[in-house]
Amino acid sequence: MTPDIRLVAIDLDGTLLDSDKRLDPDFPAVLRELRRRGVAVVPASGRQWESIRRVVVPDHDTEAGADLLRELDVIAENGALLARGEEVVAIDPTPRGTRATVLDGVARYEAAGGNAGVVVCGRRSAYTHRADEEFLAVARPYYPLLEVVEDLRAVDDDDLKLAVWDPSGAEDGVLPALGTIPGARLLSSARVWVDVMSPTADKGRALGELQDALGIAPEQTMAFGDYPNDIGMLRRAAWSFAMANAHPDTVAVARHRAPGNDERGVTRTIREVLAL
Repeated sequence: MTPDIRLVAIDLDGTLLDSDKRLDPDFPAVLRELRRRGVAVVPASGRQWESIRRVVVPDHDTEAGADLLRELDVIAENGALLARGEEVVAIDPTPRGTRATVLDGVARYEAAGGNAGVVVCGRRSAYTHRADEEFLAVARPYYPLLEVVEDLRAVDDDDLKLAVWDPSGAEDGVLPALGTIPGARLLSSARVWVDVMSPTADKGRALGELQDALGIAPEQTMAFGDYPNDIGMLRRAAWSFAMANAHPDTVAVARHRAPGNDERGVTRTIREVLAL
């Protein structure tokens, strides 16, 4: 029997996107069919809102794509921003003083020989102090609205999160170097990224707010993820799937497994479970 699914929440990197950051070519057709059936499809990512919209709706610059974007709910910045259509309905910024603490910690890490880059993820734009192509080539896909500034401490914007990049591996490099930051949450969002956020910002909390607004229960929710930043979201879905390539901590929480992101696991599973 086909389950009564009313909402599908999907992580992007490592989940819907393949290892080369390409969208599954079958996804636009799946998205439109789910929307036709009245199922809400919610991309949920650590990426910037604008990046998510561009990736999930490749024809965003067409009339049909623009119509779809006007109806698309998005969880961005790992849950620090919730948007419904064209409107941001909730943000959960970092506590005051977090930015300075992170910048001080990264400076100490670099003085000890580490290589790190910081993106201040604001509501209006993202900002970085690094102008070298090594870093910008990595950061731009996640933050298409990215400004290079001389002094990150002088940026005037609401900090949704601070994303710290360490090409040697964030979990064993810059993350322990940052240590504990009072009033903030440190979250490993990818092998080379760690996000510093409000302690209450989470994909799961944002998904819960959306479920309440839409009158949709966890039993009517399907979710896909691969990394620990997806755990809260998976816990809000009775139909939770960890990708075959998922982090062990994510696998431990999910109720089901899906084929890997390089095997089109999300669309294959949706089509199978919902008989699309």
